[in-house]
Parts: sequence; C-alpha cells; structure tokens
Amino acid sequence: MITGTHTGDDIEIRDVTVRFVSKSKTTVALENASFSVRPREFVSIVGPSGCGKSTLLKLVAGLVRPTGGELALRGEPVRATSAEIGFVFQKAALLEWRTVRRNITLQGEMRRMPRKEVERRARELMEMTGLLDFADAMPHELSGGMQQRVSLCRALLHRPPVLLMDEPFGALDALTREAMNIELRRIWRETGTTVLLVTHSVAEAVYLSDRVVAMTARPGRVAEILDVGLPPDRDYSATMRAEEFGRKTSALRALLGSAHDGAHD
Repeated sequence: MITGTHTGDDIEIRDVTVRFVSKSKTTVALENASFSVRPREFVSIVGPSGCGKSTLLKLVAGLVRPTGGELALRGEPVRATSAEIGFVFQKAALLEWRTVRRNITLQGEMRRMPRKEVERRARELMEMTGLLDFADAMPHELSGGMQQRVSLCRALLHRPPVLLMDEPFGALDALTREAMNIELRRIWRETGTTVLLVTHSVAEAVYLSDRVVAMTARPGRVAEILDVGLPPDRDYSATMRAEEFGRKTSALRALLGSAHDGAHD
C-alpha cells in the first residue's frame, strides 16, 4: 500500500492553458482546464481526439510546461519530472534485447535503487500480474496484453504514489482489453496508487473510475466531471449489465456529444 504524510489532493490542475507556437501558427491545446484528483482515486479523462488529454498527462508529469495556470503534485508545484510519478504509454516500448524481468528492473537501474530491493519488487509485481512464468521470456514472445502488463510493472516498480496512463489498452483487441481492465482495477485496489487515465472508451472510463473528466473539442476545456458512483467491488460482467452502468455511460456520451457540439458554436 502507498503510505505517506501528504494531505490534500494528489493532483491539482488550476486554470491551465497550453499554447504550442510554431512559425506558421499558434495552436491552443488546452484552455482554462481545472480539476483535481484525490489520493488513491481513479480518474479518467475522455474527449475528442486532439482535445489535449495527453497534454494534461504530460503537464502533470513535468514533461510540458503550461502557458498559463498552475499545477501541483502532492502539494508541490510541478516544475520538472518527479520520482512520485509512474507513466504507462499506449505502446509498451519494451527493450527487445531484455527479458521480461530485465525490462521491469530497468526502472530500478535508472533510479539507482538497491539491487535486492529491485529484484524483490519485480518478483512481487510479476506475481501480481501473472508474469512470473514469463520472467525470462523476450518481448517478441509475448502477446500485446502481456507486453502492457510488463510496462505496467515497470511503471510501478519504484512504488510511485501517482500513476499516469495514456490510452494504454487502445491497440489491444476487445477481449484482451476487457481482461486488462479487470487486471488494472484489481492492481489499483491492491496498491492504493492514485491513477489518472486517458481513454477514448466511455465504457472503460466508467468501469474503471471513481470520476470521469469530460473534455470539449480543442481547445480542450473541462465540460463536466461525472461522479461514477458504482460500488467499489465491480465484477466486470455484472457491471456491464447493471442499469446504473448503462445510465452513467449514457450520461457521459451525452456530455461528450454536447461538449463537442458546443465547441463549434
């Protein structure tokens, strides 16, 4: 479990605007975006392509600086990259010449963590994600879903209190994506990590999340924040059939539709 003395929100985004300037044009990616993420909360961001969802993650990670507004991570202004962040991208980006175990432990090598601690933590994560029998396999021997499990283990190796995920299951087939949704929610509940996920899937966002941030078309603004309100224990099949799940997904789709339409007024 994640522990610590920090109080208050883990992520705070206040009136953030991002403009990208080139020789030919200025693109406003985000405009006056504001929301927060509480400790151990799972929040998803959904919205049209190009609305600044990935940019929001990069801002929190310290990879992009805002043009205006403020960001804070666990009570501290975001000025640069932080060891308190884990990041999972859409592509697993594994090193083809390293085994599953050594792809996971790469995080520890880069952070100069004690070797015994790295090996112990890697084994713990492989057990948690069902990868232990594949510890010595090479990436090309794994399915897409298993590669993403390796990527998730690598991001969690140093026990970051905050995990950022940028459309990590978008390239997977439907059945594998469902399995990864179930796995991610289980891991999130076991680790107590705060998660901020970008996804294009309304069903995925509602199933996984405590709250969902609905964005407008570019320039991205926060249209509304939906409180999911589903029970903490969520059997996947039962949740998909539940009336409340249907109401929440319909409400979110309506929000996204109105937000998209309003962006062109």
